[in-house]
This record gives sequence, structure tokens and C-alpha cells, in this order.
Amino acid sequence: MTEKTEQQARQEILDLVAEYARKYKVAPMQQPYHEGERIPYASRVYDDKEMVNLVDSALEFWLTAGRYTEAFEQKFGEYLGVRYVSLVNSGSSANLLAFSTLTSPLLGERRVKRGDEVITVAAGFPTTVNPIIQYGAIPVFVDVTLPTCDIDVTKLEAAYSEKTKAVMIAHTLGNPFNLKAVKDFCDRHQLWLVEDNCDALGSTYTIDGETRQTGSIGDIGTSSFYPPHHMTMGEGGACYTNNPQLHRIMRSIRDWGRDCWCAPGHDNTCHHRFDGQYGELPKGYDHKYVYSHFGYNLKATDMQAAIGVAQLEKFPGFVARRKHNFELLKSLLVEGGADAKLILPEPEPHSDPSWFGFLMTCQEGVDRETVVRHIEDHGVQTRMLFAGNLIKHPCFDEMRATGEGYRVVGSLDTTDRIMRDTFWVGLYPGMTDEKLRYMARIILEAIQQ
Repeated sequence: MTEKTEQQARQEILDLVAEYARKYKVAPMQQPYHEGERIPYASRVYDDKEMVNLVDSALEFWLTAGRYTEAFEQKFGEYLGVRYVSLVNSGSSANLLAFSTLTSPLLGERRVKRGDEVITVAAGFPTTVNPIIQYGAIPVFVDVTLPTCDIDVTKLEAAYSEKTKAVMIAHTLGNPFNLKAVKDFCDRHQLWLVEDNCDALGSTYTIDGETRQTGSIGDIGTSSFYPPHHMTMGEGGACYTNNPQLHRIMRSIRDWGRDCWCAPGHDNTCHHRFDGQYGELPKGYDHKYVYSHFGYNLKATDMQAAIGVAQLEKFPGFVARRKHNFELLKSLLVEGGADAKLILPEPEPHSDPSWFGFLMTCQEGVDRETVVRHIEDHGVQTRMLFAGNLIKHPCFDEMRATGEGYRVVGSLDTTDRIMRDTFWVGLYPGMTDEKLRYMARIILEAIQQ
């Protein structure tokens, strides 16, 4: 009997994995929905390709960033229309990396220093703001508007000061903020713009007749690949830019702060590994261990990237399904008269959102707790708009008591209203029309309570 080659043995394993995935993972997900079964706000959508890629990567046992990482960064950049992508281990790390990049001494006068100000919003997820505070910069909070729940661009000039260096804000649940107004403001004052694109991957925005992916319009964009997001690697994220200097800084900070840009497992890409002069180190000190930034190890594994490569192939279909789900759910709610009791979501002008969720705000006289309890009791999972108002949370207790560490421009009345009255349900691409029709009926019942 002829002994199998390694490649034959590998292919046999991968064929068995595909068979296993189709029978025991994919088939159960395709079972028909029965009314009353739990409908989560988000869930993974995958098939045998993700599992085959995952095992294929595991069989190589490279584990850290490798060929799948390189493939993902290239394909993801092509999708977004950006030149440089750095895969990281989470969306939170992507935001940390994005902000840390702006603190590099290589940026000269535009570098964000401790005590400098960054304009943002309190109605969102904390990891958009946390890096600002952790570095010692000052978040400047402005209010948002309904129904978009995105930044109120009329407050930008009032938020600006001689200390302002950047704007760092998220596209809320897939609905882009007014990118033209924010970009014009940043250009006028020479400010960095970081787009937290973690909830909006696949959304587009049109400026001056040119339609582009959100995340690609500012100086830096970030994405998350946590399971509920638009695509998943289990954990994972990405930081991306068209600016070669920012990319160089980004890679350094992601990879321990090294000055060296060699990929894992490679040496002497620069051909000057032992003949440079860096800081006060001896001449010729190994460039592989020269550190130009205070950095981290934020890399993802190649196994995560392998899943991402398979997810990217499906991604345009994911976006199309999210848009379909939004339109169907909204039409059902409008037909049922929900707009008399709820403020329903509206896309930002000049945008085409890849909706992460369906955001609703209770009108006067409608109690959110009563509505949400009814919806949850009938098997439909809900979520608040993340922090609601971030500065009301315990993590801000000390700063709130001293009045130091952040600044608020005007009032945050709409932010506070969102904290009290807003909730959302999911639109993930595995959501069927049957589930959406049931969700609409339960929401309509709830607002009549």
C-alpha cells in the first residue's frame, strides 16, 4: 500500500472537516424558524469554508500572523479602497492603535500630546473614547441628533479650541455620520479624523459625486470582527489608512513599538540590520530590537485571519441582506403605525448604510422599560445604544467629581434622551423574513401596552 503524502493526508483531513461542518454546523442553522424561538440581536453566519480555512491554518501550526494574514489584509484593503491594512486582535485594539498612531513624535506639530483635545461623542461604545483618556488627552463631548444618533455637526466649531488635534467618532449602528461636514471641519483646522467603522463596515457615503466606503474617508479607519459584527473572526479587528507615514507608525506600535518592519519570521528586510545608528544605542545595534515607539503586541493569529478570508468572500451578500432586513422591518413597522409611538431610524443624507441594528427611540408617553420587557419576554433580544451617555457611568465617577479630564460643549440633552428612551434589535444576515415579521408584530404589540 502506497503511503500517503503530506498533501494527500492534509486534503483528506480538510475534506472530512467540510463534511462535518455541512452536516453538524451548517444544516442545523438552516432549520425552519418556529414562532417564539429566541431571536438573538446578532449571530455568526458561516459555512464549511470558514472551518476548512481554520483547520488548514492550524495544520501549518504557524499560529501567529502569516500567509492568511497577508491575504486578508490585501483583500480587505481592496474592498475598502485603502492602501494599507493592519490586522489586529480586536476592534478595541484597532481603536487603541489608531489613536496611539496619532501620538507618534514622527508627526511633529500635528502629534497629539497629553492635554490636547479630541472631539468625540458620549453616545456610543467606550472603546472609541478610552484610548484618548488612557493617553492623557482630553475628550471633548458634543451632542448627537435624532433620528441618526450621530454627531451634531452644528456643534463642531463651538467644540474647537487651540488645543484641538483630532476628531474620533463612530458611525452609529451602521448609519454614517455627516462625513462631508466633519471632513470639511477637520480640513479647515488641520485636524486628524479617525472613523470608528466597527459598526458600519460596508456602509458608503458620497462626497462631491464620489462614493466611498466608510472608514476610508478619514485619516484612519477601524473595524471589529467580534462575532456580532458585520463579519467575524471570533476576535479580531483592523486599522487602515491611505497615509504611508501613518501606516509605518501603525505597524511599529502594533508590533511592540519596533523600528524594524520585518514580518514575523523574516530578518533584514531593510538590508541594514547591523549598520544603523539609533538613539544612544551602540552603532550597529540589531535593528530587529530597536524601538521607536512605546508599542504593544496587537497582532491577530493566522487562524483568525483564515476565517476572515472566507468571511470576506461572503461579505457583499452580508451587506445586501442587512439592507433588505432593514427595509422589510421598517416597512412592517410603518404599516403598523409604529412611527406614532417610536422615532424610527433614517439614513444620513448622501449615505447608503450597512445597518448593524434597527434603532428606535420611544416617543413622549411611551415607556422604554415596558416596551423592552414585552419584546424580550416574547423571545426577541434587544440592546441599548451601548453606553447611552458614557460620562454617566462609574468609570467617569472620579473625573466627574473633580471636573477634570474631559470637557462637554453645550448640553448633552439628546444623548441623555437616548440613554433613557432608545433601544435596538438586530438585522444580522442570518435573520429570515419570518423572524423579521414576528419581530415587527411583537414590537407593535409592545408599544400598545
